[in-house]
Amino acid sequence: MAEMNVDCINPFLEAAIAIVRDACQIELKVGKPYVKPVEFTEDTVIILIGVTGQMRGQVILSMAVENACKAASLMMMGMPVEELDEMATSAISELGNMIMGNASTIFSTKDIGIDITPPTVGRGTGKVDTMYTKNISIPLHLSDGKVFMEMNIAMKLG
Repeated sequence: MAEMNVDCINPFLEAAIAIVRDACQIELKVGKPYVKPVEFTEDTVIILIGVTGQMRGQVILSMAVENACKAASLMMMGMPVEELDEMATSAISELGNMIMGNASTIFSTKDIGIDITPPTVGRGTGKVDTMYTKNISIPLHLSDGKVFMEMNIAMKLG
């Protein structure tokens, strides 16, 4: 199994911090990365986006349904979001797309060309296996220390 380089992780984190700040007016702080299996509980929303090109793998953004509703509401100018209906799911999907598009731009400044797949949004209990590299999970915390979102990155160069 290939090891992941920190250069494969930082642009994703940089993009997530900037996009969540700009699109949702939420300041996030990066928590301590750790290796973990990609498993989700019933109250979880995930946004899965594949990566091809000079890097291959996927990024899975996961958050509690409550946090996804909050992000969708903020992205829609404060419109109340009580549940993840079609519009709210579209907003969350676009959040993932913006994060990954921004990461793609950051990688291009480092002469690493990547393409991203359209986002896939999922809910509920599940597991994603990555056979080619370890999954690195990085919690993104709110100012009160609570986890707002977790980035699960399974990526390798080449």
